[in-house]
Amino acid sequence: MLALDTLHAGAAFGSAFLAGLINSVAGGGTLVTFPTLIWLGLNSVTANATSTVAIWPATLGSSWGYRRELRATEARLFALVIPSLVGGLAGARLLRFTPPAVFDRLVPFLILFATLLFLAQEPIQRRLKSAQAAQHGSSRWLVGAMVFQLLVAVYGGYFGAGIGILMLAALSVIGLTKMHQMNALKVLLAGAINGVAVIYFIGNRMVYWPYVVLMVLGSLAGGYGGAGFARRLGGATVRRIVIIVGFALALSFFIRR
Repeated sequence: MLALDTLHAGAAFGSAFLAGLINSVAGGGTLVTFPTLIWLGLNSVTANATSTVAIWPATLGSSWGYRRELRATEARLFALVIPSLVGGLAGARLLRFTPPAVFDRLVPFLILFATLLFLAQEPIQRRLKSAQAAQHGSSRWLVGAMVFQLLVAVYGGYFGAGIGILMLAALSVIGLTKMHQMNALKVLLAGAINGVAVIYFIGNRMVYWPYVVLMVLGSLAGGYGGAGFARRLGGATVRRIVIIVGFALALSFFIRR
């Protein structure tokens, strides 16, 4: 059992607050909470599960914020929830049966991959905005997107950082061009992926609860109260900070190996 002293509690709360702030503008908050929990003494598997559970409640607020766009979404697109749930559960099970020593070796590569995805987010979104829906509206494209979403969900249940960028690419393939609608679906699907993973992690006692309680409060406070500060900094500045932090974290974990 880890000692939850003032320093540990402050670091857990502060990382979640920063993650909530980052997620309110750019996404990528997992790149802060996950390494922080490792540095606080959790093994990598427990840190990943705890981070997922702690950050997930903030997704509910985002989904509510996008309720107008979700109501306007074509009904067939909600079929993507099915592979999201299946893949999220599969990824969570995969994490449970991955020995911490093996996951430790994967951590720097996962962080680097997530950071590279985050770095590619703006170019991808610019390309998606210019995509033409007419040529991608068939059921065949939807089936392909469901298969791709299943793979994204497995990765999401296993680690999770960067899944939003992958989902935006899939949604563009099936013909969506309105970014607000795409973001709404992305939030809903990410909530499904992480939601089923959260249930699995809790049910299998993979979570360190003292940190979860603090981090839920921190992420909600960061997402709500920190949004104004993040807007003053500007999305571009926040993105640059996340990218720098991500590469620095990846490097530090490579050195630790």
